[in-house]
Amino acid sequence: MNIVSKAENKAVEQTPLMKQYYGIKAKYPDALVLFRMGDFFETFDQDAVIASQVLGIVLTKRANGAAAHIDLAGFPHHSLDLYLPKLVKAGYRVAICEQLEDPKLTKTIVKRGVTEVVTPGVALGDKMLDHKSNNFLASVYMTKDENGIAFIDVSTGEFFLAQGSRDYIDKLLQTFQPAEIIFSKSAQKDFKLKFGSKFYTYAIDDWVYQFDYAQDTLLKHFETQSLKGFGVEGMNPGIIAAGAIIHYLGETEHPNLKHITSLSRLWENKHIWLDKFTIRNLELIHSPHEGGISLFQVLDQTVSPMGSRMLKKWILLPLIEKHAIDERLTIVEFFIKNQEEAKNISALIKQIGDLERLISKVPLGKISPREMAHLRKALNCIAGIKNICLSSDLPYLKKIADQFNPCSLLVERIEKELTDEPPATLQKGEIIKNGVNADLDELRGISTSGKDYLARIQQKETERTGLPVKIGFNNVFGYYLEVTNKYKNQVPADWIRKQTLTNGERFITPELKEYEEKILGADEKILALEIKLFQELVNAVFDYIPPVQFNAQLIGRLDCLISFSQVALRFNYRKPEITDSFSIDLKESRHPVIERHMPAGENFVPNDIYLNNDDSQILIITGPNMAGKSALLRQTALIVLMAQTGSFVPAAFAKIGIVDRIFTRVGASDNISSGESTFMVEMNETASIMNNLSDRSLILLDEIGRGTSTYDGISIAWSLAEYLHDHTAAKPKTLFATHYHELNELADKHQRILNYNIATREVGNKVILLRKLIPGGSKHSFGIHVAKMAGMPPAIIERANEILKTLEKKSIESNLSDQMKKMPVKNYQLNIFESDPRNVKVIEELLHLNIEALSPIEALMKLNELRKTLEA
Repeated sequence: MNIVSKAENKAVEQTPLMKQYYGIKAKYPDALVLFRMGDFFETFDQDAVIASQVLGIVLTKRANGAAAHIDLAGFPHHSLDLYLPKLVKAGYRVAICEQLEDPKLTKTIVKRGVTEVVTPGVALGDKMLDHKSNNFLASVYMTKDENGIAFIDVSTGEFFLAQGSRDYIDKLLQTFQPAEIIFSKSAQKDFKLKFGSKFYTYAIDDWVYQFDYAQDTLLKHFETQSLKGFGVEGMNPGIIAAGAIIHYLGETEHPNLKHITSLSRLWENKHIWLDKFTIRNLELIHSPHEGGISLFQVLDQTVSPMGSRMLKKWILLPLIEKHAIDERLTIVEFFIKNQEEAKNISALIKQIGDLERLISKVPLGKISPREMAHLRKALNCIAGIKNICLSSDLPYLKKIADQFNPCSLLVERIEKELTDEPPATLQKGEIIKNGVNADLDELRGISTSGKDYLARIQQKETERTGLPVKIGFNNVFGYYLEVTNKYKNQVPADWIRKQTLTNGERFITPELKEYEEKILGADEKILALEIKLFQELVNAVFDYIPPVQFNAQLIGRLDCLISFSQVALRFNYRKPEITDSFSIDLKESRHPVIERHMPAGENFVPNDIYLNNDDSQILIITGPNMAGKSALLRQTALIVLMAQTGSFVPAAFAKIGIVDRIFTRVGASDNISSGESTFMVEMNETASIMNNLSDRSLILLDEIGRGTSTYDGISIAWSLAEYLHDHTAAKPKTLFATHYHELNELADKHQRILNYNIATREVGNKVILLRKLIPGGSKHSFGIHVAKMAGMPPAIIERANEILKTLEKKSIESNLSDQMKKMPVKNYQLNIFESDPRNVKVIEELLHLNIEALSPIEALMKLNELRKTLEA
């Protein structure tokens, strides 16, 4: 899209307007420029072609002086909120070029400039944002030894920093799912090699990623002498990434960042490690399946955007500090027992709306009068929530209440100055109350009582002169006094003649002229003064941005905890007991997602799970397909994760020793685009688990080795189980679901490995799946039964059973390849010939024919002979 060279070649032929356009375009060659021309935003050249395709608007031509016609596409400026999101969601960077002066006040070309560059990661319009999700911009700094990352959401003011291994950076990218990632140009190849090309990325100059520059950028932004107050001192890779992100926002014309008030460190050791495979496999936030439901969708009963966004972060960053988990669980328990308080707080939270994004509009200059009124309403609701929490008997709630700041002085000022129902835009006026500003009141008096004032002047002059005076107005002379020719010589000396008519004369007076100057510009002056006063009110809000942001965080927290209480009541969840032990004890546990979508009249079958590091470290789980092995694995991990998030869990009893890492190897799909097979993906994920074990890890392994040959698969699965059991540094709790019944032998050889299976019941030729976990290994997988349930043709089922009976007679030590070669051949098509003796004769001859010994001529002759036999 870079058309600078084209512009230079045609510089002589361009009109002044197009020279101005190409000059601006040269500064933003990689952005689609929306060029303001009067009441329209126009695009030119290749930008116009793109805009017409993405937006579905007409592509036309415009004469560019002596040059050839150029492509043109545009839309009304008031439709920007409609068209801009479409361009950004299509992956384009958009530079908004506005008119910077009033065309009426200049005799030359209007001055224009880019006021904002909108990118996927720097999108601020309400229509471009999902109120339930953050819109993070990420910055990544990578070297051979050091890696830093920063996340910022300009729409909410959240700013995070972290550093660590590349696997940790990858995990954070999966957790925060940034809409855009920036890095240095020299790191572009390295980034894509490590993290792939699925993210929207943008490379910036290498010099931006220098420590001194990055640190100075942050210090200047926060107006501090050091970064110690943010707890990031010495985190040089993270500081470099964070400084680069602030620089980038300036480059995209976003210098007003007063709502970015703090920088928070992401602590690797304060949250459960969930790698990208686990986040995907457990379907925590999104389900890859059409119509699938995620854990987030089950747990999300929040009533505010802040709560919904915070819930996502809680799910992806579960706690590992017992005290913090217990605090959340205690508050949830309080709300379950005190539904009236929960209901009242929730009703007030619902009225608050998206306070986090609302207050962020203040420094960005995007808050409207109506939104300012909503800020007042939100702060009043916070005062109500504070009182409810203070009146509770729970210390944790009282602590939250004590942190709320209702900003009463700000509320008083807004109530005093802003009208009760202000408009959505400044241009509609009626923003500031009467009594706030004397000049405004006078102008309003002139504007609203103009006719009365003119009538008083007319009456006064009539009484003073004794003449029949009329008052009127025209665009040439303004307001005037008029008398007929009969009285024109009797007017007072202080009247000034302005116009002579056929039937009379028109005059003005100093008083009338003075009033005219006031009334004619009153409406414009009223609007300008209201805008000025509103801006002063907005400026007053600047000092309250940090406390309002903190209020929004507290509201999000309460919203999440009340949501947990509602889910627990609705779905019969129980409070888990969090301990410092190394055991997981679940009684009658259920899958939180699957149980919500059971067929009508069918109940989820609960199961008990017990794991510890002493005598029940690894459970080998066998059983039929579709019996629920994978669901059992997932529900165990989800229950642990929910508990450490602070939620009650779907179980009759849950006692959970703190887990610091959850790993899953559940299912895989071919990564064809990168040349990786199912088995390679499986081995990559498994290797990642084996290299990051801890004593408090929970590992879920499902069908390890199924992507390769039977012997290879069994060997790998066996070796993995032994490695996990015999690991010297850690004894991770493991659920190992498999179809390799040979792994049941492991329980006899290793003390901490136990066999379990999903129970079945055979009734005649049918197999009933009981979905109950019971001790002991299973000898059958009942795969043929599942194939029959799926509707496989009967002939295939019959043949499969025949092969199975043959194989079951052979020992697992025998060579299955040789056995398969000796398997009797059965041609499903032979039965249509068997009734005709001629066909049988031909078949016998074909079976005994030595084809390799025949010459081509002999083969043709034999074929002709056989055909004659069939035709006889």
